[in-house]
Amino acid sequence: MTTFEIEPGQLFIGGQWREAADGARTEVVDPSRGAVVTTVAEAGAADVDAAVRAAREAFDGGAWSGLSGRERGRVLHRVAELIRENADEIAHLESLDVGKPITLCHAVDVTNAANDYEHFAALAHSLHGAHRDTPMNALAYTRREPLGVVAAITPFNFPLILAGSKIAPALAAGNTVVHKPADETPLSALYMARLFQKAGVPDGVVNVVTGAGPVAGEALLRHSGVDKIAFTGSTAVGRHAASVAGEALKPVTMELGGNAAHVVFEDADLEKAVGAVIKGFVFNTGQFCMGGPRLLVARSVYSTLLGILADAVPGVPVGDPRDAGTVVGPMAGEKHLRKVEEYVALARKEGGRVVCGGERLDLDGGYYYKPTVIADLPNDSRVVQEEIFGPVLTVQPFDSEDEAVALANSTPYGLASGVQTTNLARAHRVADRLQAGIVWVNDWAMLDPAVPFGGVKDSGFGREYGPEALGAYTRVKSVVVSLD
Repeated sequence: MTTFEIEPGQLFIGGQWREAADGARTEVVDPSRGAVVTTVAEAGAADVDAAVRAAREAFDGGAWSGLSGRERGRVLHRVAELIRENADEIAHLESLDVGKPITLCHAVDVTNAANDYEHFAALAHSLHGAHRDTPMNALAYTRREPLGVVAAITPFNFPLILAGSKIAPALAAGNTVVHKPADETPLSALYMARLFQKAGVPDGVVNVVTGAGPVAGEALLRHSGVDKIAFTGSTAVGRHAASVAGEALKPVTMELGGNAAHVVFEDADLEKAVGAVIKGFVFNTGQFCMGGPRLLVARSVYSTLLGILADAVPGVPVGDPRDAGTVVGPMAGEKHLRKVEEYVALARKEGGRVVCGGERLDLDGGYYYKPTVIADLPNDSRVVQEEIFGPVLTVQPFDSEDEAVALANSTPYGLASGVQTTNLARAHRVADRLQAGIVWVNDWAMLDPAVPFGGVKDSGFGREYGPEALGAYTRVKSVVVSLD
C-alpha cells in the first residue's frame, strides 16, 4: 500500500495559501480507524468575504472570463491530465478522507473527475449564440455570457467528483469559483487547488474555503458578491439554501437527497439483476444519493430473489478501504453510522424482518456497518419512505406493473430509478412513467459526463453533466442592431 504524508491544510484564496483570519482549525478524521490524520483551516465569514472578493476581482479583470472558450479548454484539458498523472495520490486522499475503497477511488472517483474536466474542456468553445430571424429591420442575435462568481458547495460522499461536476462547467463557461467542500472531507479540494494553479488557472479564479456549513457555508450562501449557487447535499439544507438564493434572486442548482426504487420484473435476468441490486445499495457504503435502497420485486420471483440476496450479501467484502479487495468500507463518520443504526432499529419496531446484516462491524475502531437487507416493511414505513444513506436495502413485492410504478413514485424523492426486465417495450414504458431524473435499465450507476443527471420533487432541480450543465452557468443576452 502506497502512503503519503498529509500536511495540515490552509485556505486557498486569490492564489495564496493562508490561515483563517481567527486562526481556527478543525480535525480531519480517517473513518476506517476513527483517528485524526491532519487538521485544516476553518474559515469564518471574513475568510469567505476575502475569497469572494478575490473571485470577483479575477472575474472583472478578465484574466479568465476574457479568454476564448478554446483557450479555457486548453487549461481544463491540462487539469484533466494532471488528475491522471497524480491518480495514486488523489485516490489515497479520497480513500483516507471518506473511507471509500481505494479500488473504487481509482476506478470511479479519479477517472470520472478527469473525465469531467476533459468533457467540459471540449465544450468550452461550443458556447455561442444564434442569429434570430425577425420581421424587424434589424440584426438580432444572442450571446451566452458567464454569470460571474459561482459558489460551489459540495457534500462528503463524493468530494472529488461532485466538485468537478460544478467547477468544470463553471470554468468552461468563464466564471470564477469559491468552493466550500464538506467540513468532514476537505482533502481532495485542497489538493485540486494546487493542480488548478499548476495547470495555469489564473489566481483568484478558483478559491477553496474549508470550514463548517453553518458558518462558512452560510456566509457564502448569503454573500452579495456571489452570482450563482451550485449545491449538492441533503434536502433539508437544500431547502434552506434555495430560500436564501430566492431572497436574493440568484440562480441556483440543487442536487439533493434520493431514495431510488429498483424494480425487478418477473422476466428479468435474475443473475444480472442481483449484481445490479447489490451494487445499487452498497456502492460507496450506501452513501450515494442515486443509490437504490428500495427494491421492488414481482411477487412471482420475490421469495427466490430474497433468498439469493440472503446468501450473496453477507459475502460482499467489507473492510479496510486501502485493501484492493474491499468493496464496502466504513461510513464517513460516527454520526452517519449512528443514523444507520437508528433506522435499522426503527425497522425492527415497524415490523421489518432483517434478512441479513443489521449490526455494526467491529474493525480497527472504524465506522463500519454490515450490508443489511430488510423485508416485510409496509410502504408507509419511515424506513421505506426516508433517505437512510447507508448500506441498507428494503425489499417489497408487487403484483402488477401499475403497482410497481405507484410504489416507485410513492416517496417525496425523484433522483434516480432502475428497471430490471428483458422486455424492451416494458423498459421504455416504465422508464417513461418513473418520476426520476435518470433511469437505469438492467444495471445501476451508469454515469458519464455526457449524460445529465439531477432531481425532481424533493431531489432538487437543475442538471449536472452534459451540455445542460454548461448552460446553467451562463446567461443569455440578446443584441438587436437597427439597420435603418
